[in-house]
Amino acid sequence: MIDIAIIGAGLTGLTAALQLQQAGYSVQILERAQRIGGVIQSHQEAGFTFEQGPSTGVIGNAELAELLLQFPELKQIADPSAAHRLILKTHKSKQSLFPLPSGPKSGLQTPLFSFRDKLRLLTEPFRAAGSDPNEPLAKLVRRRLGRDFLRYAVDPFIGGIYAGDPERLITRFALPKLYALEQNYGSFIRGAIAKRKEPKSDRDQLATREVFSVHGGLQQLVSTLGEALGEEALILGAESCQIAPEGDHWIIRYSHDGQPQQLEARQVISTAPAYELPKLLPFLSEAELTPITALRYAPIVQVAWGVEQALPQFHAFGGLFPSSEDNKVLGILNPGACFPDRVPHRGASMLSIFLGGMRAPEVIDYSDEEIRQLVTERLERILGVTTPPRVFHIFRHRYAIPQYEAGSQERLEQIQRLEAQYPGLHLAGAIRDGIGMADRVKQAALITASIIGSSHGAQC
Repeated sequence: MIDIAIIGAGLTGLTAALQLQQAGYSVQILERAQRIGGVIQSHQEAGFTFEQGPSTGVIGNAELAELLLQFPELKQIADPSAAHRLILKTHKSKQSLFPLPSGPKSGLQTPLFSFRDKLRLLTEPFRAAGSDPNEPLAKLVRRRLGRDFLRYAVDPFIGGIYAGDPERLITRFALPKLYALEQNYGSFIRGAIAKRKEPKSDRDQLATREVFSVHGGLQQLVSTLGEALGEEALILGAESCQIAPEGDHWIIRYSHDGQPQQLEARQVISTAPAYELPKLLPFLSEAELTPITALRYAPIVQVAWGVEQALPQFHAFGGLFPSSEDNKVLGILNPGACFPDRVPHRGASMLSIFLGGMRAPEVIDYSDEEIRQLVTERLERILGVTTPPRVFHIFRHRYAIPQYEAGSQERLEQIQRLEAQYPGLHLAGAIRDGIGMADRVKQAALITASIIGSSHGAQC
């Protein structure tokens, strides 16, 4: 009998395991793959470093900052000179990348937004707040900011974050901080000004909003977490895992090296994606799981493109492609500009291109040659890349990013009901609480605090 069994050795599972272990709990992680890290995986080739999964994160909360403080040698902050984002737009009959405005002057001069919508922005603080808690993001943005801000700011960013459709994503769940600005302050602008003026504790100030990675690639972070946990806390290659309640504890059955195994734990944390839950939780009926398994996932094709060619005109975090400008490509990130150690020398570039998503789910089934041709055409026409790639890899993520669309409230309520009905069961991962790395770490910290708090309450 152990205290906590954790299903999945991604960032959520590893973080929760380490925090619980540090608090004195016995913990065991069961992972189906033969490696830890989940979607995080880094590669090195010919002096280039590239990711198979997330490329960067944002230090968006204190929980992530505190985790990184435990391993100060890892954190790598993006070069501030490459911090700006570019947006693709057809201007004067040519598609070009334009910087997203960062202030009033650039906001007035940018060709991204019409003069009408620029004027409309001035009256945003005086518009009434919405009353629909399930209002789609696109409707909210059109109502408060105008169509151009939706097409050339929000739509491309949603493509970059969720690979999703702003017409279907529900603001309250997909972008809760944006939703809260309108609900709490009546306006995005008034809310942003008020938030800047609010005093922040020393802990709150840890959330610097800086773009970060890890020296040597993000896999170094999960590898370090695994080393801190110790090999005895990890069971890799745990296949056909099933969980079942047994009195006041849980039975976890799985196969390892072809042999049936069993583990008993007082509590279980699942970080499995929604579509894996029916197999993992066979004691629950289809009706009980449907509100959760109905969650849709965006399919993404990711291309790593390392080239012996400098791109000074693309010294930026990356370029995002609005769906109205390109219905196949979501965007091009430039990790080589943000983190110089991603390339073998200053005359090289390391790009990460993302395709498909909810706007073009069929791209996931394109042949390698079709994908290569599509990417080659975009890079040559938009960025002037003419040198053949030194590094070229295609990664297909059929279930990449969960979509917080209509049905999210029902999904969250069902998760709460199941956790209340089965004490000691924690349904975690990206099925709730956000999709970014900061979200995953914060969720792990909250679950850890809940377990520690309930244990202390029981002892009292």
